[in-house]
Amino acid sequence: MPRPCKRRRVRGRPNSSYFKPAGIRLTELEETVLTMPEFEAVRLIDYNKISQEEAGKKMQVSQSTLSRILKSAHKKISDALINGKAIKIEK
Repeated sequence: MPRPCKRRRVRGRPNSSYFKPAGIRLTELEETVLTMPEFEAVRLIDYNKISQEEAGKKMQVSQSTLSRILKSAHKKISDALINGKAIKIEK
């Protein structure tokens, strides 16, 4: 039986829950789902420019766990940008 997932501390909230390419209806787009921990990792590291170690402490996870979360977020965001998908931020 796998270990239960620990809750991550998330302080930042997105202003909107969807981002999509302009000129295409949302119903016509594939969707990539970004979780709140992934959103928070991107916000802390890429936007606020803090180290992974410090961001891990703020989210109450280890640096290696944060690194995996960030890698997953970057993969999802790049997939959406390259393939013209909508990004849904799950709350």
